[in-house]
Amino acid sequence: MSKRVEFFYDYLSPFSYLADTQLPEIARRTGAEIAYRPILMGAIMKSVGNAGPLSIPSKAAYNIAEFQRWAKRYGVPAQFSPYFPFNTIRIVRGAIAAQLVGRFAEFHSAAFRAIWEQAQDLSEEEALRRLLNEAQIDPALIEGDEVKNRLRANVDEAVERGAFGAPTFFVNGEMFWGNDRLDFVEEALMRMA
Repeated sequence: MSKRVEFFYDYLSPFSYLADTQLPEIARRTGAEIAYRPILMGAIMKSVGNAGPLSIPSKAAYNIAEFQRWAKRYGVPAQFSPYFPFNTIRIVRGAIAAQLVGRFAEFHSAAFRAIWEQAQDLSEEEALRRLLNEAQIDPALIEGDEVKNRLRANVDEAVERGAFGAPTFFVNGEMFWGNDRLDFVEEALMRMA
């Protein structure tokens, strides 16, 4: 059995961004591969009856502070998006289209950096189109049925497996939620032969 961590994430999630900055090094240390699984966090939360932090003002403020704490601990650039919350359906579809055409590496980290480091609004059509073009992905692909069906399947699978938000990780069937559980993710990978 190969070592593998499945990473269910949404570009809307600041904690998915933080996890994404750390996963490649964890994969290197453990010899694991990362299976990137784009999802819509809102669809998962709605399916399971979870509510986001914006419904509780003190929790929303705490999440912003916590995002900054983790970014400092990881030593990564970060600024909380002034557009939060924003619609990520087309951004996440862009990630799936990028996977289908072999341009995921060119799209994925650029999307996270644009949102959580450069405070860009990728829910705005022109900004997303520019990112897709830079990654050499035809913007028309994100409207295709194959992309839509894969996104729906990712969301359904995440819910079926017990996910209730993002980031969610699976290692050998065991679920972990949140960037603050990456040490457990790494331990689970190290236990695998």
